[in-house]
Amino acid sequence: MDRAALLALPSLCALWAAVLSLLPCGTQGNWMWLGIASFGVPEKLGCADLPLNSRQKELCKRKPYLLPSIREGARLGIQECRSQFRHERWNCMVATTTSTQLATAPLFGYELSSGTKETAFIYAIMAAGLVHSVTRSCSAGNMTECSCDTTLQNGGSPSEGWHWGGCSDDVQYGMWFSRKFLDLPIRNTTGKESRVLLAMNLHNNEAGRQAVAKLMSVDCRCHGVSGSCAVKTCWKTMSSFEKIGHVLKDKYENSIQISDKTKRKMRRREKDQRQTPILKDDLLYVHKSPNYCVENKKLGIPGTQGRECNRTSGGADGCNLLCCGRGYNTHVVRHVERCECKFIWCCYVRCRRCESMTDVHTCK
Repeated sequence: MDRAALLALPSLCALWAAVLSLLPCGTQGNWMWLGIASFGVPEKLGCADLPLNSRQKELCKRKPYLLPSIREGARLGIQECRSQFRHERWNCMVATTTSTQLATAPLFGYELSSGTKETAFIYAIMAAGLVHSVTRSCSAGNMTECSCDTTLQNGGSPSEGWHWGGCSDDVQYGMWFSRKFLDLPIRNTTGKESRVLLAMNLHNNEAGRQAVAKLMSVDCRCHGVSGSCAVKTCWKTMSSFEKIGHVLKDKYENSIQISDKTKRKMRRREKDQRQTPILKDDLLYVHKSPNYCVENKKLGIPGTQGRECNRTSGGADGCNLLCCGRGYNTHVVRHVERCECKFIWCCYVRCRRCESMTDVHTCK
């Protein structure tokens, strides 16, 4: 789904109130904020009219100037999720629904609360998106209570010919706000499974934030006579969100299954691996992923039937893997476009009408 389609998602608060009733205790209301991505100009609506839980609405009232960044964070996360998984069996999309069904289906469907590897990625990428957008807004000077990272001012290494300057991204403020906005205290939940899932989600939120912080890079600009690099001014900047998405996708591929039994801290499911510590930037999951090959209306899984595949690829987008061994159909698509355009004096452009035929393969 492209950006235009994403922004065209229904923007009624009633939709997100319905989402609330579908999520287990411990996640209720915490993901209503994703509905902001479908609002055209959320900052004009006021905090009370936005799809936020009570804790988020209170924070919104205190910091209304952050609303555009919150919306951008939701958009970033959703867009990157779909980009990273566009060729996979699970492609970060919900099943096709009618307008009446939309009122009973959350944005990410079953994966939002299933405790699977997909849940882990969703939580990590959305938390990272919020960090990235808020930090960018700070650096751009769009907010009064944050700006550039002032802790690096007047530092550097004169002997090596460089010093801190410019505007370093204040990622610590972005991480602080992301925690404040997204993380729900575990003490507010009841039930063993809910506590385990919430602990997992909180960990994956933090793993997403850590990805943004760890991928910070140093950019420098040279100063000197005739373009020499006698002195350099350097600053810290965040990586592109696409790069952060790639790192989190790799974490997803190597995610760790944890025990579903409540303990003081999370443990690996496999007993012979429990001596290996769980790191802050690892992605964790509790339940194995379902079968994404076939449609499951109860879970909102669309299956891969009808998905376009690459006949010559041996990767995830290849017809063999994407179609789950069911085979594929081939049909010819005719493309017509303008080509070999020339400017004619004076004053128009003359083009030929070119046709081409392309084989398109779709899963059976």
